[in-house]
Amino acid sequence: MVSTRLIEAPQERAFQAFANPDQLKHWWGPSGFVNTIEKFELYPGGEWRLIMHGPDGTDYHNENVFTEVTVPERVAFEHREPVHRFKMEMTFAPAGAHTQLTWRMVFESATEFARVKDFIIPANEQNFDRLAAHLAAL
Repeated sequence: MVSTRLIEAPQERAFQAFANPDQLKHWWGPSGFVNTIEKFELYPGGEWRLIMHGPDGTDYHNENVFTEVTVPERVAFEHREPVHRFKMEMTFAPAGAHTQLTWRMVFESATEFARVKDFIIPANEQNFDRLAAHLAAL
């Protein structure tokens, strides 16, 4: 699955919104979610553990391992928990004064993707909306 958005911020600023956990916790996830970042080691083999607190009060524990980091252009990681596993590649491409942000998600199977796509597609768009609002507020 591929999601993309033109972000109204330069590449370095858009990348730092992800690379800095103090910023990331404010915009990661769909609308209404709040995050507790327990560990964030942005280098290949580094762990990223967070708890996404849903608007209904449900806590979603997430475990990820970074597989590639190229500052300020690309981050790849494996999402290992909780419910579904996937590989995620995020690219931050300069587009004039803006950044073309692209997320590529590869799920373990077509069946798994079919099971979650009705949630994931709008959730990614909400995530991009939250990032754009976060960057506009800085």
